[in-house]
Amino acid sequence: MTARSTTTDPVRDAILAAMDRLLAGTPLRASGRLSISQLAVEAGVKRWHLTHQHLDLKDLFQARVKAQGDTPEAFSKQLSERDELKKKYDDLRQHCADLEERLRVYAAAINLLSLENAALSGREAGAQVIPMPRLPGASEHTSQ
Repeated sequence: MTARSTTTDPVRDAILAAMDRLLAGTPLRASGRLSISQLAVEAGVKRWHLTHQHLDLKDLFQARVKAQGDTPEAFSKQLSERDELKKKYDDLRQHCADLEERLRVYAAAINLLSLENAALSGREAGAQVIPMPRLPGASEHTSQ
């Protein structure tokens, strides 16, 4: 069902053509969202034309959107792509948080190893490190 009718008003014709494109999911200028603002963008007219001058077209558009019941496939795809990008963004933020935590753990381990190394090599005054006894059957590679 198209809303196109031939009138002598170019603004009205532009709105009717834009309405058909939006409802078909093939916008040329707008984002594809089924709103009065996006209808005005798609038609290339000021929003007030729909809210003050052509109220019947505004009402017709809203009724057709309601009757259609769902979002055009092209815009649904954009919404799902946005959701996918949002999920990837959230996953990346979590991954970064995990890496930062791992970095803190590594920094603490390196700090502890540095202190132990300094104590074993005698660079730290008054530090005493007691070497751990080797377990019986431990391989010779570990002491190299």
